[in-house]
Amino acid sequence: MTVRNVNLDLPDEKFAEEDRLESTTRLFVASQLLLMWWKFRRHKVAMASAVIVILVYLVALFAELLAPYSVDTSWSKYTYAPPQPLHLFDAGGLSPWVNDYKVKIDPIAMRREFTIDPEKKIPVRLFAQGESYRLFGLIPSNIHLIGTIDPNTPVFLLGADRMGRDLLSRFIFGTRISMSLGLIGVFLSLTLGIVLGGISGYFGGWLDTLIQRLIEFIRSIPTIPLWMGLAAALPKEWSAEQVYFAITIILSLVGWTGLARVIRGRFLSLREEDFVKAAKLDGSSELRVIFRHMLPAFMSHIIASVTLNIPFMIISETSLSFLGIGLRPPIVSWGTLLQDAQNVKAMSSAPWLLLPALGVIISVLALNFLGDGLRDAADPYAR
Repeated sequence: MTVRNVNLDLPDEKFAEEDRLESTTRLFVASQLLLMWWKFRRHKVAMASAVIVILVYLVALFAELLAPYSVDTSWSKYTYAPPQPLHLFDAGGLSPWVNDYKVKIDPIAMRREFTIDPEKKIPVRLFAQGESYRLFGLIPSNIHLIGTIDPNTPVFLLGADRMGRDLLSRFIFGTRISMSLGLIGVFLSLTLGIVLGGISGYFGGWLDTLIQRLIEFIRSIPTIPLWMGLAAALPKEWSAEQVYFAITIILSLVGWTGLARVIRGRFLSLREEDFVKAAKLDGSSELRVIFRHMLPAFMSHIIASVTLNIPFMIISETSLSFLGIGLRPPIVSWGTLLQDAQNVKAMSSAPWLLLPALGVIISVLALNFLGDGLRDAADPYAR
């Protein structure tokens, strides 16, 4: 802890001047990373978005614990059951509960109609015992964040789908697939963009011409027909895991071109800088010049670009799966969940099936605002 010697005879203006000089000194000696953090935390919307993004990925990481049921658990008598409002207090204390359903058969439509029974309560427990699972695929457990005492009496906080499956549980598990696909897809796009864009900008010549013509060819193809053609080429007998990785690779092959052009432009400007020439004169190899000197010079821009590209991957996966040419059941993602909301009958009887779209909107907006904050913080000296 720093202790300042205080002279009581000095006026207040002197103290203010000393504080200003101290702040200026800290600014001049701060590292680049620290300067970026100081500027980033002044962006309040980006800070709030960072918190939301972290929470979303925590939901994806602990999906088994947070979801009341597994993705395939169904109750045939609760098809298209509406959401049950959660009440937190009962008898003057904290005791969560929901109302049970009243069920009757519509004689015209020949389907069940659910209404909330105000007289019958179902207690809801935190960290209740339920279906067994393995957390992270390693730790056996049967504890769920929300559950009921009687496993035969389910709760549907976000309603149920056409097969009587809990939409909240499927929404939580869908978060894992959609958000992880965005990360993996961006990682592959980043690898292709850095390698091909770096080669194009650093070496130039016929390599630059070849790579740029390839980028222009890919960008000239209409994306929807391209996705449809690539997705149709997937064999029907492939497993869910194989389809997942295939769709990830398809999105990466389409999404690397924009990042490659950004990296090419940065390499074209940096290869003439004095520090690059000095590294070459010092005997550094081409790979050392690229990865040790040039890439770190604009790593912050790459981080911002990656953050802004993740929403593109999420929206692409959701769109493909919604159209039926992306991920297919039994894979659960936000896009496959929205497939149930394609027809008018489902929308009129179960509008809560559109709730996964809310997850897409919140995640994409949060990632975009986070990317804007990182992009502004990437140049801490800009005014």
